[in-house]
Amino acid sequence: MIKFGLVFLLLLGGSALGGLSAVRAGGEGGTDPAARNRRLTALTGAAIYLLLVALAVTIVDIRRFLVAHYLVGFLLIPPLALKLGSTGYRFARYYLGDQRFRLAGAPPLLLRFVVAPVLVLSTAAVFATGLELWLFGLQFGSVWITAHTLSAVVMLVAVAAHLLAHTRLSVDAIVDEVAARPSAAISRRSFVVASLVFGAVMAAASLLYASPFTTSFAGG
Repeated sequence: MIKFGLVFLLLLGGSALGGLSAVRAGGEGGTDPAARNRRLTALTGAAIYLLLVALAVTIVDIRRFLVAHYLVGFLLIPPLALKLGSTGYRFARYYLGDQRFRLAGAPPLLLRFVVAPVLVLSTAAVFATGLELWLFGLQFGSVWITAHTLSAVVMLVAVAAHLLAHTRLSVDAIVDEVAARPSAAISRRSFVVASLVFGAVMAAASLLYASPFTTSFAGG
């Protein structure tokens, strides 16, 4: 797992740097719904990226940091749900013919119909298998560890492709958001902070449950 954790860290860093070096394909400034949606998605993505780095650190020595691994995993769930909601909203508005979203454009076909579905499905598999292990340990066999690991590998590749394609525009959107003054009491930043707070509550609540996996895995 040490090698996998290091590879995860290297791919997260390398793909983000590669995405930053990409030429900006086109601006999406302004305050229209499409621009606001992109800023929310970018802010949420930045929070998720930092949590993924923390998750990768725990994988380097998973036996020692297994509890921390689960805590970060629970922290990730609400921001991931928020990002899925924001991208799903953009997807729906685009294909329902909202001209503001149509004019903003869409990612290339490969990203929309290959990378994105693989990323969503593999991420769902990672968290589903992780929660199964947290709840039941090895009660239903070690096949769940294999499924968790394999889905994590697929997710890692999809995350790297996603970062390469979106980091440049996401950073630009975050810069625009930081420079802008929130125009509503509940701002995009509030949604991101709320998702992190909710994730922290979930992580803290998870400590109330004595997961059978923490003892069986550490002893294995």
